[in-house]
Amino acid sequence: MAYYTANELEEMGFAFVGANVQISRDAKIYEPEKMSIGANSRIDDLCVLSGKVAIGSFCHITPMCLIAGGTPGVFIDDFVTLAYGVKVFSQSDDYSGRTMVNSLIPGKYKNEYFSEVIIERQAVIGANATVMPGVKISQGSAIGAMSLVLESTQPWTINVGVPSRFIKKRHRDIERLERDFLNENTI
Repeated sequence: MAYYTANELEEMGFAFVGANVQISRDAKIYEPEKMSIGANSRIDDLCVLSGKVAIGSFCHITPMCLIAGGTPGVFIDDFVTLAYGVKVFSQSDDYSGRTMVNSLIPGKYKNEYFSEVIIERQAVIGANATVMPGVKISQGSAIGAMSLVLESTQPWTINVGVPSRFIKKRHRDIERLERDFLNENTI
């Protein structure tokens, strides 16, 4: 995987880019001036990021992810992983048939839903899961592969399914491991 250099990232015009950020040359970034990316984070091949997006430190956005921040934004805290093919949307059209849908149609013919998405610290979202507008993935939550997340999660839970639902509590050993990691790797 070939990554942009620090100078190239600066030239792209991001609102903020921390140290040691790696973004694949095969990722697509739209409106970088609305984006911030914390230190030591990585965005892999074939990812698409657009609109208002804030990514914390030590985050990994694996191949083929889509983060559509739009106007309300997608806010990702530190130590978050989005597995292959995850899609996160902060806005959606009304599919009821009462209004038109399509990015090319003027707003007066549509009924779009806009609401920020928050993904808190130490959350992990499994392969091909989809997170819809207005959802908060709480601290330490795990979302199973291919889940459809329509509602916010409780902290330190595992949630799976279409639509996703709570199945059990998640261990909190990560908190100690994170402290140990940060103590060993003062940045």
